[in-house]
Amino acid sequence: MTEKIINFLLPYVTHIIATIGYPGVALLMAIESACIPLPSEIIMPFAGYVAYQGHMNIWIAATAGAIGCNIGSFVAYWIGAYGGRPLVERYGRYVLMSRKDLDRVDHYFQKYGSITVLLGRLLPVVRTFIALPAGIARMPQLRFHIYTFIGSWPWCFALAYAGLKAGESWDAPDSTLKLILHKADAAIILLLVAGIVWFVWTHLKNRGNEA
Repeated sequence: MTEKIINFLLPYVTHIIATIGYPGVALLMAIESACIPLPSEIIMPFAGYVAYQGHMNIWIAATAGAIGCNIGSFVAYWIGAYGGRPLVERYGRYVLMSRKDLDRVDHYFQKYGSITVLLGRLLPVVRTFIALPAGIARMPQLRFHIYTFIGSWPWCFALAYAGLKAGESWDAPDSTLKLILHKADAAIILLLVAGIVWFVWTHLKNRGNEA
């Protein structure tokens, strides 16, 4: 699946990065962090590949990517704060989210919001959507953006570095980077399923204890 996505998005991503440069990297990463399905696992390695070709500095590319993450995350944060919260308060019970659960989210982000956002930005899939619960919990925006940047920069640099190291082997069908991305599909799906099962089980268990 990941390989098909790469092949489809390759001409668009490379064209934007080649045409606009660093602002293109920031733009693409902003789109990804705004919860639009454009994986950073595709964007930043291509930026690294462009750096390999000598047209970009990998450090600046990673910084541009992290700035883009902040811009896109603000959109997701705003959606969570001003759109998601009222929806959860009104319709949350239909997806196993009660007002008490919302209070727990608020309390959790008051205590652990900073470390949650920082670590969340380092995890595939989670990093894209972590801004939504932060917005729902109304985490202080300055703190949110600081930890979003701190967590996003290593992620952007690591992916760009992988693209840089892939170098000439990027187009090879058995390149290490492509194999890693292909195997990541199963891991991501398993993590998502495990997270959903854990959430439902914990929620039902808490309801049983409260009954």
